[in-house]
Amino acid sequence: MSTIQNQAVIITGASSGIGEATAKELASKGAKLVLAARREDRLKKLQDEIQTSGGQAIYKVTDVTSHEQLEELAAYALKEFGKIDVLVNNAGVMPQAFLFKKKIEEWDQMIDVNIKGVLYAIAAVLPSMRERKSGHIINLSSVAGHNIYPGGTVYCGTKHAVRAISEGLRQEEAMSGTNIRVTNVSPGAVNSELLETTTDPELKAGLDEFYKVAIDADSIARAISFAIEQPSDVAINELIIRPTVQVG
Repeated sequence: MSTIQNQAVIITGASSGIGEATAKELASKGAKLVLAARREDRLKKLQDEIQTSGGQAIYKVTDVTSHEQLEELAAYALKEFGKIDVLVNNAGVMPQAFLFKKKIEEWDQMIDVNIKGVLYAIAAVLPSMRERKSGHIINLSSVAGHNIYPGGTVYCGTKHAVRAISEGLRQEEAMSGTNIRVTNVSPGAVNSELLETTTDPELKAGLDEFYKVAIDADSIARAISFAIEQPSDVAINELIIRPTVQVG
């Protein structure tokens, strides 16, 4: 039996891409899923697919830029399953543009979703995990959280922030003896809808070319599953997962 069996797992950004793939992977191993995203039709469809396959899933429409909605999500998970074992902090956006183009609304969106959303979700689940002295928080950063490249300056900044938040959280919980594990996952090029958040035509063309080497989201889902399945005294703190042929 997988150690994932009966674990209650919240997944943000569950309606597509890595979130959706992770939901299916963990459901196949017996996890009890709480699916969160903004698109209810996609959440309902995913819930139906999981339940048809014999898995357990509930969902709640959630905007991660709202601290209140994430608190409500955590409360819903606790009400339905009595615990939160794992948070997969996956929701994110990736609009790319050079700074001189002043796409300030896109900067704000990235900061709100990629940084504040991660913090809000952590804040929502941490109290119950600390009370139980058990839990696992998995944050989705990016290879862009290790590298910086022209046109991705703000996006890279947000993903560097996710890595810093992950490491800070890891150290805080390790010194507190709460047994809460923290994993930072940094995917490279992955097939998902993330690419479609770039509105700048020049950079979008370059990204489309770069992403021809992209791997399936299932590859990231398996890595997340691997991290969860480790014994409770083992924490996989950092995973970088690229296509074999990806250079940067």
